[in-house]
Amino acid sequence: MATPPGSSSAGPGREVSAAPPRQGCPTGGTEGAAPPRFPELYAPGKPFAGPELQSLAADGLLARFHHNGYTLPGLPPSPQLRARAAAGAVPAAIRQRVVAGRMTAAWIYGCAAEPDRLALLVDAKRRVSSLRNTRGCTLHEVKLGPFDVVSLGGLMVSSPLRTALDIALHVETERAVPALTGLLARPQQDVRLRLLVLAIEATPRVPHKRAALEKLALLAPALVSGSTVDVEHPVDPADGAEDVAEVLGVAHLESEL
Repeated sequence: MATPPGSSSAGPGREVSAAPPRQGCPTGGTEGAAPPRFPELYAPGKPFAGPELQSLAADGLLARFHHNGYTLPGLPPSPQLRARAAAGAVPAAIRQRVVAGRMTAAWIYGCAAEPDRLALLVDAKRRVSSLRNTRGCTLHEVKLGPFDVVSLGGLMVSSPLRTALDIALHVETERAVPALTGLLARPQQDVRLRLLVLAIEATPRVPHKRAALEKLALLAPALVSGSTVDVEHPVDPADGAEDVAEVLGVAHLESEL
């Protein structure tokens, strides 16, 4: 028969001492518990209001991380953390339908300052009309290949190579050159200047092609000649970075960061 709680199997008048606690085991309910884990990112309304976040930052309890968000002091920024911050600014209803690109992607990779508006790429095969009212974002309808996109922090981001191509083609020189310099200076992102030059030269009928080559010439004039590079099999259409890599026979980044 089981012994009821609180009863003793010892005889009358015998005192039963409690068994000593095992070494390494906490004896209290809270003693030895793991410290509470705080969120890494804080945005207005999640859970504090904007003025409360500003007060916490003024007291040194939080640090300003991006335009509308804060993080714990001393937490090192990373592409994953920046991507999570950007994802929080994208409406949940469209988050899986867009890709952070251009200068937003450059910021996520740590190669540019955070832009005032998110640059979001939308694959031409998707319907863009339902996304046009997205606030705080600029939408760009493009062709995206399977190797043009990586997943970071719950957000789809253009790959470093695709990001560099788009910046060279579509961003003004004053912002493009520093961002391209940053992308090229990080070997782990596998972006090479010679590949960028060949990729742009190999794509016919691309708007702003000459301006893109002029930007790259500022980084390494010897790699950008006055005449185009002879390519036996030009790429058409010219939006997919993975198409360029296939034609040029260059290994392309396809692993998830």
